[in-house]
Amino acid sequence: MRRKESGKARAGCAFPLSARGRQGDNGGVSQPAPAQPASADAFAALLAALRENRAHEKEATAAAWALASESVTMEDKTKFLRELNESKWTATILAEFARVFRQLARNPGVEKWAGRAIDVCGTGGDHSGSYNISTTVAFILAAAGVPVFKHGNRSITSKSGSADFLLANGIPLEAPDEVWHKSLEELNFAFFFAPAYHPAFKHVNPARKVLAAEGRRTIFNLLGPILNPGKPAFQLVGVFDANCVSLTRDALLELKVRRALVVHCKLADGSGLDELSVTGNNYVRRADASVKWGAAWTAKNAGLLPGTIADLKGADVAFNLKLLESLLANTANAGLEDTVCFNAGAALWVAGKAANLKAGVREAKKLLTGGPVREWLKRTREFFQDHKI
Repeated sequence: MRRKESGKARAGCAFPLSARGRQGDNGGVSQPAPAQPASADAFAALLAALRENRAHEKEATAAAWALASESVTMEDKTKFLRELNESKWTATILAEFARVFRQLARNPGVEKWAGRAIDVCGTGGDHSGSYNISTTVAFILAAAGVPVFKHGNRSITSKSGSADFLLANGIPLEAPDEVWHKSLEELNFAFFFAPAYHPAFKHVNPARKVLAAEGRRTIFNLLGPILNPGKPAFQLVGVFDANCVSLTRDALLELKVRRALVVHCKLADGSGLDELSVTGNNYVRRADASVKWGAAWTAKNAGLLPGTIADLKGADVAFNLKLLESLLANTANAGLEDTVCFNAGAALWVAGKAANLKAGVREAKKLLTGGPVREWLKRTREFFQDHKI
């Protein structure tokens, strides 16, 4: 099922209570630093604009600068983020926060590849305990010749986050920019370890930790996937709740992404996944310069058979490495292989490397089980060993 959408960006999701939080595209015009010193008054101004249902782009920008400021107290930031949770998050707030924190991020100098590059990233926080699907998709894309700007962090809510899994596969969390540039030339891959590229987050994290202890998510749980410092042209973004799919897509439109899919998989028991899956109903929203549409996808849309959530279960890094080996050897359970290829096929389509979803899935299966991904991993390990990182 597919439907076109139109109209203004709508107000989005709010999650006052959820203990499951975890701690993108190119562009938009960077907002200049505020002429006046950042102040907690910006928080009150944004909340007032939301209450009065007024346009709030300038207020959102000022609030983001205040969150990133050393001069605003942790208590004021915590109070604001708590109150913002009681309002509805909007695409404008998400986009303006992203613009400010991108401006404050360290530039990895990868503009040469950004126009062809993709990131595949989820918000996390779904508490599914699933295998490292998006990271394996990144391996498939790199083996297919698509430059991958992988943006991630160590896990907070699972035993094997993207950074943990990359490290176990011989890929360092940090390296000099020139090494990542050479890696992009030879391997189509770079990893941007979030703490190394977002120094301004140190001014927000104490407030986030207070709210996490209260069992509250914040808007920063959605920001991660759209803060990629390399600003790739293409993105496949998974979100932790179906109510946030359109919100995130609309924020990406405001940020002038070239093409993106934002997805969430709803399972039969009411829980969900921050990625596409053959185990449930997938909410999909596409954003690019020429079309804006929504769809509901199941395994059938990708030419695949349904699976169960048990097929996707991962554990610690050692266990997930064994699952990766089974995928490469074509001995993994069908549900896991098909879910990985569902996401990789969609990403190949988004990046313009497949004519449609089903063609992308077929290509992904060849790459994953036919040898190219195994060979890519071998060359990748050798590359970083040679560079002694």
